[in-house]
This record gives sequence, C-alpha cells and structure tokens, in this order.
Amino acid sequence: MPVSVGILTSGGDCPGLNAAIRAIGKAGIESLDLKLVGFRDGFRGLMQDRTIDLDREALSNILTVGGTILGTSRDKPHRMPVGDQVLDMTSVMLEVYQKHQLEALICLGGGGTQKNARRLMDAGMNIITLPKTIDNDVALTDVSFGYDTALAIATDAVDRLHSTATSHNRVIVVEIMGHRAGWLALGAGLAGGADAVLIPEVPYNVESVAEAIRERTRHGKHFSIVAVAEGAMSVEQAREFEAAGESKRQAENKKVKERVVERLATLDQSLKGNTLRVTEQLEQLTGMETRMTILGHLQRGGTPSAADRLLATTLGVRCAELISERHFGVMVASRSGGTATVPLNEVAGNRKIVPLDHPWITTARRLGVCLGD
Repeated sequence: MPVSVGILTSGGDCPGLNAAIRAIGKAGIESLDLKLVGFRDGFRGLMQDRTIDLDREALSNILTVGGTILGTSRDKPHRMPVGDQVLDMTSVMLEVYQKHQLEALICLGGGGTQKNARRLMDAGMNIITLPKTIDNDVALTDVSFGYDTALAIATDAVDRLHSTATSHNRVIVVEIMGHRAGWLALGAGLAGGADAVLIPEVPYNVESVAEAIRERTRHGKHFSIVAVAEGAMSVEQAREFEAAGESKRQAENKKVKERVVERLATLDQSLKGNTLRVTEQLEQLTGMETRMTILGHLQRGGTPSAADRLLATTLGVRCAELISERHFGVMVASRSGGTATVPLNEVAGNRKIVPLDHPWITTARRLGVCLGD
C-alpha cells in the first residue's frame, strides 16, 4: 500500500513549481511507493480539505508549464481570513492532515512559506519544504528555483529598453522585483549593462545617481539605464527603518511595540512609490527626458528555464527520497551543485540578502556602475 504524502504551493507563483511537483510525484510512483495528494490554493486548501490526486495523468506534460497546477495563495495558518474574522486554523489543518493519514506534508514556497511550514511542524506534522522564489532570498540555499527564469526575463527587458533609451537620448528607470533583496535587480542590471543599479542593501542618494548620469553625458553618452529593485530605499528612508527597528527591539510595553509595528508598516508602504519618485527626481536633476517601466508580474510568468527545471527536479526527487527515509523537519537546499538538508528552524525567519562584499557588487563598482552610494 503506497504511503500518502501531501503537497501544497504557497506564496507567489514562479516558474519551476510544476517541475518540482512532477519530480516528487513521479519519483514516488516509479520507485519509492509514495502517493501524492495535492492541496489546492496553499494553506487555505489544506484548511478546507480541497485535494487533487497527483497520479500519472495529473503529472503528465507539466514540466514546462509555468505557475502551479495546484494554485496558490498567501494565506497563513495562524492568521486565516474566515468570513469577517481572522482566525488561527492550525488545529483544523492538523485534523485534515490526520484524516488523510499523511506521512508528511511538503510545502513549496519562499520565506513566508518556510515560517508557516515551521508552525505546522510545531503543531505536530511531518514537514519538508523546498525553496522557490524569484527573489532568491530564501536562507541557506545557494539558489531558489524560479530565480534563473526571472533573471533572464528581467535581463531581456533591460536589453530591450536600451533601444528606446539610445534612440531618444533618454534616461530609462526600470523597476525589478526582488522584495527586500537585491539579487534580481543586481543580476539583471549587470547582465543587461545598466548604468546604475539601486538595491535594498545599499541605500541610495539620488544626487549620486544624477551625477553619474551627468558624467556619462559629459563623456558623450546621452542615455542611461537605471535598474531599481522594488525594495530599494534612500539613505533617509534607511535611517528611519533602522531607528524604527531599534525602537521595536527595545520596546517593552505592548502598546509601544504595536505603534512601532504600525510605523514600520507605514514605512514599508512608502517604498512602493520610490521608483516613480526616483524617475521624477532624476529628470529634474539631470534635465534629461526620463521614463519609468515597471516589469511587475511579467517576471514570474512563462516557461521555466532549463536551469530552473533541473533544479526543481533535483530538489523534488531528493525530497521524495527523504520522505522514504523518514527524514523530516528540513528544507531541501541547493548546495554546491547538489542538494543538502537544512533544519527548517534555521531557515524560517531568516532572509538571504546580497552581502556588501559579494563579487557582483565588486564587479559593478569596477565597471563604474553607480550603486547610488
């Protein structure tokens, strides 16, 4: 009798999710005697017991398909909107898990999913996770699947924007995803030949960016490409975040802490208009026609790259093996070309950001790419 295993995808969609689902299911069917049960729409589907049997037919022809055949959502087990209330539904999910007599639950997702999976692990479920996100910010894995495809899409966009920038002597500001990490913007900026790259890890001074553009003009270059990570912030904003974060750490009174959390949320919201502000400021400071492009969810879509298919497939097969070995409470990470198991407690709540001494940052500076500092 095959062992039943649950699987769900949570958070934002990305290329490679279906490849991972297929790898886990096919490895289970072909050689490990596992039966894969999919839960629709993330943790909400687990709560509502909405399932799909991932048999050979369901797994057929999905390797190259973007998104996720299971659907996804950003719902959290401990803060689930139910009617007009927000409830902790962890115990309900545990009941569904037990009802299906699952050997384990596999959660495919980014940083938020890793934290939510840990909560289910603490509630008594056998959990294994896989790292997926175009942001590449999941801790303790060399790379997350979805990143390579998104990097290629963003790079292609920067390449294409060069045409209109050079034709019209414009400054083109392009916003690239990445949440609060600069991997995607920095990688696409370098690969696409951007003249300035603004990332969350290096707070910017817009005057420094303007001066870099003016310097290019003095050398006969009458166009510039500025790649901006969606989480990039000015020096002033960075100071405000740092001060609010320190206040939160020191707050002992609950009400004071709640006010600080509200302040952080307000600051976080303010970042959403940064790319437009940078665009307007650069036009004013340089006197050059400046246009903005936001790539948005375009970066998540489409057929996964060969690298993402290979990574998702390799991690998926290893995940199935670990379940067969009854090795739980871990994330299957990419490590030095192979795989490694990382305790979920060490992954959840952490974020992988671009180190300031990373070779890509050193490379950018050597090339004269302005980082805004």
